[in-house]
Amino acid sequence: MKYNKRLTEKIIEYLLFIVAFSALTCVALIVIFLFYEGLPIFEKVGFKEFFFGKYWYPTSDPPAFGIFPLFIGSVLVTILSSLIAVPIGVMTAIYLAELASPIVRKIVKPIIELLAALPSVVIGFFGMVVVAPFLQEYFDLATGLNLFNASLMLAFMSIPTICSISEDAIYGIPTELKEGSFALGATHLQTIIRVIIPASISGISVAITLGMARAIGETMVVLMVAGGAAMIPESIFDPVRPMPASIAAEMAEAPYRSDHYHALFAIGIVLFLFTSAFNLVADYISYKYKEKGSATL
Repeated sequence: MKYNKRLTEKIIEYLLFIVAFSALTCVALIVIFLFYEGLPIFEKVGFKEFFFGKYWYPTSDPPAFGIFPLFIGSVLVTILSSLIAVPIGVMTAIYLAELASPIVRKIVKPIIELLAALPSVVIGFFGMVVVAPFLQEYFDLATGLNLFNASLMLAFMSIPTICSISEDAIYGIPTELKEGSFALGATHLQTIIRVIIPASISGISVAITLGMARAIGETMVVLMVAGGAAMIPESIFDPVRPMPASIAAEMAEAPYRSDHYHALFAIGIVLFLFTSAFNLVADYISYKYKEKGSATL
């Protein structure tokens, strides 16, 4: 009996190892392919010209492969959408976990999780048909497809993720911490600010990371509502073209193994490095907050 149990455990262990190794292998092969197809562009275009060039005209004669406007578009869309989504998502999570009645929480929580499952193309279509005409008419703009519209739609996509995971982190705080705070004479608001949020800051950081990661790599929404103009915006109402939108819009038209083709893969490399660096920083912050919270408690 013991032999069969050990054999079963070994089989499960090997199966899990094979699955994990397969996943890592697939990711490694994707990264290798990305660099293999993207690096040849630098034989014809210098790093400085590629990263800091202000003009992206890959089909002109001669072509221009400057991705600085695309990079700025991605950064601005991510920052603006995060400024909208993070406060709303975290405050909604605090309300559901600490202030809402059980009935409200049971009704609202599934609705928020259902919103997270909305396809990005549906959100992009909503931004094109409803939000864009409203912005164009209300603010008297040349077009409603712009940086602000894209940021709103990405924030709408990120809020459910941030709210749901943050609410789980806050709701999972031991009741002893809250009771101890109340026993010392703290109000509910003081308990939330000084006890609950610091104790759950690691989970909230993970929620914010996942929400912003979705905004950074999102393709369909920014392709549909950002305006598609490869230029550095002067205001939040100017059209932009983030890096994922450029890859999605131009890859089908780029001749195989042409300079344009390699340049799009190089954009993929930049996007990969950008998101990887962001995730590493976010993981470090989450780890430091977790250590700080453990030491405090």
